Amino acid sequence: MKLITRIEYHTVWGQELFLRSGDRIYPMKYAPGDVWTAEIPRVRTDRDFEYRYEVRQGGVCIRTEWKSHRLEFTGDEGQGHVRKGRIEVRDFWSDVPADLPLRSAPFADGIFSRREGAPWKAAGTAVPVFSLRSERSFGVGEFRDLKLLADWAVMTGQKVIQLLPVNDTTMTWTWEDSYPYNANSSFALHPQFLCLTEAGVEADEEYDALQKELNGLLQVDYERVNSEKHRLLRKAFAQTGRKVMSTKAFRTFYRENETWLLPYAVFCVLRDEFGTADFSQWKRKSGRAEEDYSVYDAGIAARFAASRRKETSYWYFVQYHLHRQLLDARDYARSKGVIFKGDLPIGVSRTSADAWVNPRLFNLDSQAGAPPDAFSADGQNWGFPTYNWEEMSRDGYSWWKSRLGNMSRYFDALRIDHILGFFRIWEIPLGEKSGLMGHFNPALPYAAGELASMGFDLTSGGHAGKVGDGDVLFVPDPHRKGYWHPRIEARSTRVYAGLSDGMKRKFDSLYDDFFYRRHNLFWKESAMRKLPPLLTATGMLACGEDLGMIPDCVPDVMREYRILSLEIQRMPKRLGENFSDPAHYPYYSVCTTSTHDMNPLRAWWEEDLEVTDRFWREALHGQGKAPEHCSPEICRRIVEMNLAAPSMLAILPLQDWLSMSGSLSPADPSSERINLPSVSRHYWRYRMHLTLENLLGQESLNALVREIVSASGRL
Repeated sequence: MKLITRIEYHTVWGQELFLRSGDRIYPMKYAPGDVWTAEIPRVRTDRDFEYRYEVRQGGVCIRTEWKSHRLEFTGDEGQGHVRKGRIEVRDFWSDVPADLPLRSAPFADGIFSRREGAPWKAAGTAVPVFSLRSERSFGVGEFRDLKLLADWAVMTGQKVIQLLPVNDTTMTWTWEDSYPYNANSSFALHPQFLCLTEAGVEADEEYDALQKELNGLLQVDYERVNSEKHRLLRKAFAQTGRKVMSTKAFRTFYRENETWLLPYAVFCVLRDEFGTADFSQWKRKSGRAEEDYSVYDAGIAARFAASRRKETSYWYFVQYHLHRQLLDARDYARSKGVIFKGDLPIGVSRTSADAWVNPRLFNLDSQAGAPPDAFSADGQNWGFPTYNWEEMSRDGYSWWKSRLGNMSRYFDALRIDHILGFFRIWEIPLGEKSGLMGHFNPALPYAAGELASMGFDLTSGGHAGKVGDGDVLFVPDPHRKGYWHPRIEARSTRVYAGLSDGMKRKFDSLYDDFFYRRHNLFWKESAMRKLPPLLTATGMLACGEDLGMIPDCVPDVMREYRILSLEIQRMPKRLGENFSDPAHYPYYSVCTTSTHDMNPLRAWWEEDLEVTDRFWREALHGQGKAPEHCSPEICRRIVEMNLAAPSMLAILPLQDWLSMSGSLSPADPSSERINLPSVSRHYWRYRMHLTLENLLGQESLNALVREIVSASGRL
């Protein structure tokens, strides 16, 4: 069927309208009266047709609609005027509501109520689930413990609990799996968060002894906790599995999650049988035949699951109980007026069920990371494959929509980790370790002819070469033959030092344009293609992690799409500032004192005495030299300063709330740190040093927190 759409939209000289559906773009015709018309010669009527309008200038998208239009071919002619063989539609531009965050799930579902006449604000606590400690937990925080944390939030006037990723990260069965941003599935929950006794494990003498021993440890013993939990869970599965899986509730869970659950279960079984999560090695001889599971095949996976029903059903059983327990905790918190804020990692492991099932969605020959900066001379290499966004766009980003939809079951808000990754990523060829060897993707590299005309030698041994050569000015684009990127930090190479003064000036001009100006609109367009369909897929309140060296296009897009920014006093965003002033934060932002990648307040105070002295004088207006330690009084001043910010949300790490009490914080401030980004294989094992039950009984601290929250207008 032919589709004709019309929309009224005022443009200025040089601007044009286009209709986009998936990865297809259709030019539109202008008629007087600001009427634009698109004609799509053939639209399939056996499926819905979804599209958006976008404004382009100079070939670059500068604006796009917030919500897409959808034609449902059900015979209802209300969507447009139907004639023989074609349908005509009159549309209106879908803009981003100015109060979009206040229309998100917490408000729409009635958990939060908007107050008329004043901006709505709330306070919250950030803490990893694994860091929680209750009297009943099993050496690691569990989903059940979130109920006690919700009780504390209510007691202190808080409304948000922010968590780190909770997905299964089991790859090697060692402590290296403790890294929560390297999941083996973007859908499966981590079995370590399961309350054993609520999943059928009998609390006998053996259980009680183990629980007491592991729960008494100062830090998480990741390997023992997980091995013991699975040992006990397998016993419970043998005793109760058949009964559980015969229930209507389980059958509903399996039916709603089969698309990811079956492959995940098969992945887990094969990972353990082959002793590796690297699915490229899943090949073996079986008699005269060879079994090859290295390339995913849905039919083979289904037959494997059927033939190994006991092994795969165990993983269904575990995920079912995890789902029920997290959902129960979420419902309990919601009933108290408290929401969970989840964390959306930017990366997906190359040895994950996601990459095994959908390799076309990832550039498995590349690694994501970050270019060199003031904190990392060699840049960073995270090891994750980069996304094949072009391939993802072909089905309207269905994988992303499924991933976000799964998150929205448990979370009403989300933190978008490294939101810059939706604009561009720093891509490093597989095999390279240093971030120095990377390039931007997407990017606008220079054509070989353009560089040659400027006098740069692209022949072997000249100014360009393989990435691994290092001592070059340009590196080849791996996706477009004949195009070249200036190598990051190329001005520190020997080949640059050997250039004439004139050629150095040429390279400097080209280099500065490439890294600081050339891509701003291009990256904005890149994000505008992806973010609207993803952010409208659920009702979650979106918050972006936008720290570090961020191009100008990022805050522009975040403001347009009403994505809350992240504001931290010790990481100012204005040039020339040593510390940001919380009083100047935007309303659509999340204010915090520190993150899981930083030292909490007390440890940060002792981290660099020169920085502390500046903070003491400039931010706290103190006299003389800064105190040697961050006293509870100083901590309170910093907390109050941040809570008083205009930010919609003020979410502080649990450690920084506790820092206001001299008796509740551990003697060694450094013991409260969660992660050291400079250590590539850091052990994520921080635990609260007091129980949640104990925290609920701390009347003095709890009254103080509630007083500060109330005084800041966040109660």
